[in-house]
Amino acid sequence: MSDDGHEQNGHEQNGHENVPSRQRRRFPGISSRAYEHPADRSALVALRKLSGFDTVFKALSGLLPERSLRLMFLSDSVRVSDQQFAYLNDMLRDACYILDLEKVPPMYVSQDPKPNAMCIGLDEPIIVVTTGLVDLLDEEEMRAVVGHEVGHALSGHAVYRTILLFLTSLAIRVAWIPLGNLAIMAIVTALREWFRKSELSADRAGLLVGQDLRASMRGLMKLAGGHHLHEMNVDAFLKQAEEYEAGGDLRDSVLKILNVLPRSHPFTTVRAAELKKWAESRDHQRIMDGHYPRRTEDKDTSVTDSFRESAASYASNVKSSKDPLMKLVSDIAGGAGDLGGRVRRGFGGFTTTTTRDDEPPSDTETPRSDN
Repeated sequence: MSDDGHEQNGHEQNGHENVPSRQRRRFPGISSRAYEHPADRSALVALRKLSGFDTVFKALSGLLPERSLRLMFLSDSVRVSDQQFAYLNDMLRDACYILDLEKVPPMYVSQDPKPNAMCIGLDEPIIVVTTGLVDLLDEEEMRAVVGHEVGHALSGHAVYRTILLFLTSLAIRVAWIPLGNLAIMAIVTALREWFRKSELSADRAGLLVGQDLRASMRGLMKLAGGHHLHEMNVDAFLKQAEEYEAGGDLRDSVLKILNVLPRSHPFTTVRAAELKKWAESRDHQRIMDGHYPRRTEDKDTSVTDSFRESAASYASNVKSSKDPLMKLVSDIAGGAGDLGGRVRRGFGGFTTTTTRDDEPPSDTETPRSDN
């Protein structure tokens, strides 16, 4: 049972292990600002403050394939209900109950061996999970995923995801128009960067719903390595994230940026590390203790304060990052000398510094490891 008496039953359907029911905290009136990543939150606060924002995007619905998508899922997927995928329906209702989302969005299971889930739609969000994902995850892992998608719905991410899908499709259609394609791809690139941060927000929502960090970690690990859970280890998986961030030189840093640019999601090891860091933070503990912003306060949120928090978050990430490029940026901001030498060494061109015989090496010219 939940704190307010909501049932949390285990199920043994489709090979899913029966999980004993347990208490989970509920968050009445919680604002999505409570769990949103600062970069995601600042963009959403600004958009919500724009006069006529909802009207403009609803007007765009005629240009977007939303109605077609709804009909497609209705006609060629299985709608989750008490009669179909009942255990998923229980998870969905429970996730909406915990995050206090009044209207439960429709949810569909779509035949696709690739594990995936999404929340799309302009007027009303719909959630879609693939059979590949349903087959891959156990009940507690799936609960975190359903909470992840409900978090998208509560934040309003479904609107922007639908627009991102539309613009990506449009960019392909106008690829023969050089300037038109460049303009659209610039918008798509910016949307993808925002959306990657929104995925970190939704991961946090999934943790608030499932309230089982290890299950969230296992789910991300399975997305990376498949269902061979007995061959994987969460701690070792998290060490990969550390190695990914700190390893290599400036060339690897550039390659990391190029690799992530076309993606709408951060890499799974990065997501796992970010979620663990947030789970151990004071912000998460305050939410679990019942201290969080309410939706009734959203209208009073300051755009300036939100952007300031976002900038502070980016600055903190740069300062604490072990990535060679981020360390270089941090050193430049701190006034470090011998910039040219540092860059050359970062790209593997130099490992030592030559000085004149009559001139002792300065502190800034002393070679040091970037690791």
